[in-house]
Amino acid sequence: MWVTLEPCSHHGRTPPCVDALIAAGVRRVVAAHVDPDPRVGGRGLAALAAAGLEVEVGLQRERSVRLNWKYLTSRVHQRPAVTLKWAMSLDGKIATVSGESQWISSPGGRSWSLDQRETHDAILVGSGTILADDPRLNRRRGKASGPITRVVLDRRLRVSPQARLFEVPGPVILLTENRDPETIGPLQAVGAEVECLETVDPPSVLASLHRRDIQSVLIEGGGEIHGAFVAAGTFDRVAVDCAPLLLGGRTAQGAVAGVGIPNLEDAPRLEEMQFRRRGGDVIITGFRNGCLLDLYESVGA
Repeated sequence: MWVTLEPCSHHGRTPPCVDALIAAGVRRVVAAHVDPDPRVGGRGLAALAAAGLEVEVGLQRERSVRLNWKYLTSRVHQRPAVTLKWAMSLDGKIATVSGESQWISSPGGRSWSLDQRETHDAILVGSGTILADDPRLNRRRGKASGPITRVVLDRRLRVSPQARLFEVPGPVILLTENRDPETIGPLQAVGAEVECLETVDPPSVLASLHRRDIQSVLIEGGGEIHGAFVAAGTFDRVAVDCAPLLLGGRTAQGAVAGVGIPNLEDAPRLEEMQFRRRGGDVIITGFRNGCLLDLYESVGA
């Protein structure tokens, strides 16, 4: 039997499920790892041990961390877990020199991309993506219990109230530096939540989402957004659809832009790499080097 010892509505008291386990006569409890949420603090496991149950912690800990990495990241680092996702040509371009990007990926790759939205709490793009592609950014696979939270980084509030973003149900958050009420009002009228930040940068954005208890965010760029999160070191996983195309072009947009990394030794590296096929595309995923180890050590018994 699997039981989650959650204190969320009990203000630090021992959760009722602990009393239920004791009353049921359970003699042994095995936990993969402790919960790093400070509201839990090991109280549930301690209560079980104090009641005379045999409590073992650590079995399959590494496997559990891999399964729970989003939740654990949100609790250990006090920010959402971040996946950077993009579709690119074999030579690393996410659009042609004219800006055309639909569709670089194959139908199989696009199906995989939509699946990623089912497993994250929020999806994030820059205003340039909204202006160029006018996407809805919604879930379409029916695998999640509700709509995904859609987040747009829009310093100047260039997104139009007529954008298709507002045609489908679900929360839309616009993070901006523009405090003009005449610009904000029409966006709020179509359902947007507009939050003004001092600076729309990765730490401020993630802090805002963490306050909303968003535990994971799928960042779909474009390149400048990806570059900002890479430069800030605020990403955990990369998920890439690599299509068998060669686009070329000196001015064609790359997957990760920004100021770039000047020295190879400072470049963030990936580990736990996986490769699979979807249609004619190759799907590449990996975690930031040290990401999983950090979580593993943080939830040690």
